[in-house]
Amino acid sequence: MPSDSKSNVVPDIEKLLQIMTQLRDSDTGCDWDKQQTFNSIVPHTLEEAHEVADAIERDDFVHLKEELGDLLFQVIFYAQLGKEQGLFDFADIVQTLNEKLVRRHPHVFTKKEKLTDAELEEQWHKIKQQEKSRRPTDEFAADIPSSLPALTKAYKTQKRAAKLGFDWPSYHGAWDKVQEEIAEVNEALQVDPLSEHTAEEIGDLLFATVNVSRHIKRDPEQLLRQANEKFKHRFVQIESVLNESSLTLEEANLAQMDAAWETVKRRQRGCK
Repeated sequence: MPSDSKSNVVPDIEKLLQIMTQLRDSDTGCDWDKQQTFNSIVPHTLEEAHEVADAIERDDFVHLKEELGDLLFQVIFYAQLGKEQGLFDFADIVQTLNEKLVRRHPHVFTKKEKLTDAELEEQWHKIKQQEKSRRPTDEFAADIPSSLPALTKAYKTQKRAAKLGFDWPSYHGAWDKVQEEIAEVNEALQVDPLSEHTAEEIGDLLFATVNVSRHIKRDPEQLLRQANEKFKHRFVQIESVLNESSLTLEEANLAQMDAAWETVKRRQRGCK
């Protein structure tokens, strides 16, 4: 059960910071932790973020607490590296976050007014534009991290273009573009399926598909993760269906596996 007491939060955070400092101690620290840099930690941060998302999507709240702790540790690690290099510390991170949250929610902290969803979105983007105007750059997607998963990066890039007025008014235009890209992929495959042109056309098709998901207000990264899990779950069931016919995955041919796949789909839909 969650603790009802808030009194331990600050001491626990202080203890966590002390643990991190000890892990990086040049004499008594952990050799692995001492070797890490900002760049070397990034892959671990991405992995931990994905593990948090995975636990949520599986409704695994028992392990979610642990996964969130692992993700918090990444922030603590960066804070320790920043402190060692005289860049920032954990207190600076928290202060910056507090200021940003208050600044981006004037309807809660200053104006005290109720806004519609459309008004909230408009306010949010106006504030973000004001923040970006203070930064020394005018690049179209300068603040979209290059290390983002490709689907997420495509989604954010398309949202940026849409805010500048470069967008279809509804999903219909985006879906028509997908049909156009499918035709171009098909044409390229007929010429040379292994060519760079074919690969480029497939990339365009993926990008166009992301745009459809954006128009229906769905995160493409999450949609693909869910599709991955659905495929994995169904493929595992194929083996059970084949076993009913005294077959294994190694023994079955493609036609038999395909038939088992269709059986799994029918059973999941409640059909015999």
